[in-house]
Amino acid sequence: MIKLDRYDLAILRILARDGRITKSRLAEEVNLSISPAWERVRKLEESGIIRGYRADVDWSAVFKGSRIIVEVTLARHTAHDMRRFEERVASAPEVAQCYATGGGVDYVLHVVARDIDHYQRFIDSLLVDELGIEKYFTYIVTKVVKSMPDDAPDWA
Repeated sequence: MIKLDRYDLAILRILARDGRITKSRLAEEVNLSISPAWERVRKLEESGIIRGYRADVDWSAVFKGSRIIVEVTLARHTAHDMRRFEERVASAPEVAQCYATGGGVDYVLHVVARDIDHYQRFIDSLLVDELGIEKYFTYIVTKVVKSMPDDAPDWA
């Protein structure tokens, strides 16, 4: 585990907001010279804290699809059953995000499908694969109120 100081945290916040920022602008914003600022970025990349850089794409401008939130409860909670479910979901292109949760459900999935029929065929495929799904609840997203391109909190 790498020890982070206020400069590192500032760099992470800035890069999460703008991954294309120039070296000089980044250094200016964190109040360091260019070389030390960029050396910190390199260390954050090498440590795996910075996993990569990507574009924040508005997919709704590219295609009209359906966003669905799915709560999944497994019948059994063995390590094998959970790993099998997680591997299957991780490999599914329809699943944008999957969270293992504590409480009333085991997993919450964010699914993106061409339409509701595509979504239902995806769910049917999970059931046919006999992944041990005891029950699932589907919630159709009608409007995105807030979406963060990265899961970095502003308060970090």
